[in-house]
Amino acid sequence: MARGTLRIYLGAAPGVGKTYAMLSEAHRRVERGTDCVVAFVEHHHRPRTEVMLHGLEQLPRREIEYRGGIFTEMDVDAVLRRAPKVALVDELAHTNVPGSRNTKRWQDVEELLAAGIDVISTVNIQHLESLGDVVESITGVRQRETVPDEVVRRADQIELVDMSPQALRRRMAHGNIYKPDKVDAALSNYFRPGNLTALRELALLWVADRVDAYLTEYRSEHRVSTIWGSRERIVVGLTGGPEGRTLIRRAARLAEKGAGGEVMAVYISRSDGLTAVSPKELALQRTLVEDLGGTFHQVVGDDIPAALLDFARGVNATQIVLGVSRRRSWQYVFGPGVGATVARESGPDLDVHLITHAEVGKGRGLPVARGARLGRSRVIGGWLAGVLGPLLLTWLLNSVVPDIGLANDMLLFLTLTVAAALLGGLLPALASAVVGSTLLNWFFTPPVHTLTIADPQNIVAIVVFVGVAVAVASVVDLAARRTHQAARLRGESEILSFLAGNVLRGETGLEDLLERVRETFGMESVALLERAGEKDPWTCAGSVGPRPATTPDAADVDVPVGDHMALSLRGRVLPAADRRVLAAFAAQAAVVVDRRRLKGEADRAEKLAEGNRIRTALLAAVSHDLRTPLAGIKAAVTSLRSDDVEWSEEDQAELLEAIEEGADRLDQLVGNLLDMSRLQTGTVAPVLRETDLDEVVPMALGGVPEDSVELDIPETLPMVHVDRGLLERAVANVVENAVKHSPPGEKVLVSASALANRVEVRVVDRGPGVPDEAKERIFEPFQRYGDSPRGVGVGLGLAVARGFTEALRGTVHAEDTPGGGLTMVLSVPMAPERLEQPALPATAGP
Repeated sequence: MARGTLRIYLGAAPGVGKTYAMLSEAHRRVERGTDCVVAFVEHHHRPRTEVMLHGLEQLPRREIEYRGGIFTEMDVDAVLRRAPKVALVDELAHTNVPGSRNTKRWQDVEELLAAGIDVISTVNIQHLESLGDVVESITGVRQRETVPDEVVRRADQIELVDMSPQALRRRMAHGNIYKPDKVDAALSNYFRPGNLTALRELALLWVADRVDAYLTEYRSEHRVSTIWGSRERIVVGLTGGPEGRTLIRRAARLAEKGAGGEVMAVYISRSDGLTAVSPKELALQRTLVEDLGGTFHQVVGDDIPAALLDFARGVNATQIVLGVSRRRSWQYVFGPGVGATVARESGPDLDVHLITHAEVGKGRGLPVARGARLGRSRVIGGWLAGVLGPLLLTWLLNSVVPDIGLANDMLLFLTLTVAAALLGGLLPALASAVVGSTLLNWFFTPPVHTLTIADPQNIVAIVVFVGVAVAVASVVDLAARRTHQAARLRGESEILSFLAGNVLRGETGLEDLLERVRETFGMESVALLERAGEKDPWTCAGSVGPRPATTPDAADVDVPVGDHMALSLRGRVLPAADRRVLAAFAAQAAVVVDRRRLKGEADRAEKLAEGNRIRTALLAAVSHDLRTPLAGIKAAVTSLRSDDVEWSEEDQAELLEAIEEGADRLDQLVGNLLDMSRLQTGTVAPVLRETDLDEVVPMALGGVPEDSVELDIPETLPMVHVDRGLLERAVANVVENAVKHSPPGEKVLVSASALANRVEVRVVDRGPGVPDEAKERIFEPFQRYGDSPRGVGVGLGLAVARGFTEALRGTVHAEDTPGGGLTMVLSVPMAPERLEQPALPATAGP
């Protein structure tokens, strides 16, 4: 069966005409022959709305009794039986009366849609769940009835019912919305012009966002690559330089010139993560664009112009704002630059603005030295080998081993160049090639001690030497850099594997994760900061190391995590290459915090649910099980006090016995309820001491008939280490349960024995027994197995017995009795001194 469609009339405030518009649509559909019924519509005694209900089939409502009153709700079953083509359901965010089929009306609507029924409904913007805080800050009223945004977003059609604040207030003043006695209060509170204007803006923006989502979905489905300028979207291309703030402000001014303009700042990072940008500057620019109402995005791409254009077309942008290049004039020989390329490739549907700024023509600064990744000692060694090495070799060749031939001299100098490349990278190797070629020309190439070369073959040899030296140095440097990158990627993969293996499985706490960050990046301290809103102060969710940063601005490195969280590090400024892994750590730190909070909330919810379940069961017990003995006592007392009946002594004794039995049952029930309450609240504090079991068990049999139990407690049993009162109550509850389920005439056997370092008390009955799958369930509160009749207890005896036994560090479980029945086994620890082996007497000497 196909799912039904959902149409929602969305309004900014009560009284704008949502229900009226819905009923008008229903009349139009009925006139076209559509089977349309009113499942639930509330006219609120508004005459014009009430008139619109005439001529429409209205299904009967379901009446529900709650707290002494009668309430009506939509009868979902009646609608499903009627199975119309279209059902009208008013007030989608309404909370149903307790006892209804579903908690919320939107859940009722989901059932109708799943049954293939089309639904037309209404909702106000203030009832959307995500806008609750915003609406409360505007109106001062917290909306108790809400509907998840996703439910409304999934609607097939959303129609905005709009009305100006002035018109709505006039409608209110004329008595078309509320009764006359409520008009003045409404106009001076919720329906103030400012409130209505703000709510109207919320509704318009929310619907505009939904329309934008529809448009994006349509463009994606139909593969529309051209830009549709439905509204101004301005993309700002950031490089991480200081000119970015100028570009963002200029783009914000451009957006203000058109209604609904949107600014999106984007930073293109290279896939190798080695772009030398200032993380601090990027963070400042991100904060600036968000303060101006825009959004910040970071995408990866080695071809920056292509990546920027792909992003702009992907978000349906209409303009791109770029800064004029910071490159110097001579640097244009390497290409036209990003701005010129983007302007050339943008096409006619995307405008490109090149903005001048104070950094134009100042250059991008020196690149990061390649040797920096090789280590300081290696770079120094490379320069020593490249500059001093050729000088030392020249002295050796002239003084120790002269005249070995120019070819051999060149091979020795080439060896030094390779060594310089291996140690210090490309620059020391190039220096070695220049110094070596000069020394070869001056000392070893005829005519010597001049820079001229007589033999053309020697010229070729020197040129070949220089070329080979540069080539070898380049290859060696490239191999060294690739080795460094491979080692770095291997380290990153190990770190990411740690995150995936430990953090995602919940095996690492927040402090352990922050300590791993501090060790990985060699920082002084690491702190995870968070705040509730943009203007709220930062608080520390967790930190390691001395003097952790209290704000992101006080840190040497900070990585934003979402809108209200940041990972702040102190110690040194990290290169851009490290921020990729640091961002992964930051994201996982946020996950750990969220998981910790969700676990706490889940624990609290579980406790609340358990408490609610116990309270519900307690009410059920009080409503029946406690009233039964009270009714017996009341009847017996009334009979005894009756003046028109003369009771014989036997009758009076029987009535008094009934009163005594009812009082005993009440005492037992109340005692169990109090015991369970103590267990649930954790106020049971056992006082452990040495006790003889044969002194406890007989005292526990006071609540059962004398001839219903057979005792078998050996006097030789070791003493136990228990709280005497708790053990007595536990045994009493178990024995009473056994007697209750034993056949008439069958005695319950209570025996005890020692086993290892514990003492077991076994309570054996010959009743119907309990199947294996129910042996644990019978120890849960308010559980009565099988067909136990009402009035025999509230199902707390065994639960209290297990709770008390576990408080004594003991156990209680159920076993099958051989031949039929159930055996309860209570196991408690022996007294400590009984666990010690007695010392053997010393053997007398001869």
